[in-house]
Amino acid sequence: MPPKQRKIAIMGYRSVAFTKSTRVNSQDYELKLVDTAGQDEYSIFPTQYSMDIHGYVLVYSITSAKSFEIVQIIYDKLLDITGKLHVPIVLVGNKTDLYVDRMITTDQGKRLANSWNAAFLETSAKQNEVPIRFL
Repeated sequence: MPPKQRKIAIMGYRSVAFTKSTRVNSQDYELKLVDTAGQDEYSIFPTQYSMDIHGYVLVYSITSAKSFEIVQIIYDKLLDITGKLHVPIVLVGNKTDLYVDRMITTDQGKRLANSWNAAFLETSAKQNEVPIRFL
């Protein structure tokens, strides 16, 4: 039986697109992670990031208040473009390896995610950290 496909858009500052196969509850999935090429609040929001997307990962840097503001703007645009009151979201605070330069607290990230009814995690792409609950 071929795997089910799910398309997920990673949004925020720059990100990387890739395909990943995974198994959840005995069901194979092929995740296609879509790069938004560093969309920001001044960019035109491409329609392709709202069509056939099953979920969104909004990424900000814990060292940048600007990136935290941008994910909030992107979220509002997602709701406008999709015409939905809720879209599946995971909010990710990245760059935990730069904790001495932290500008956005973990609590701020959690509060924002809770207001969206979204999952939340902090990580370090540089140190390849992924919380156990997301493995």
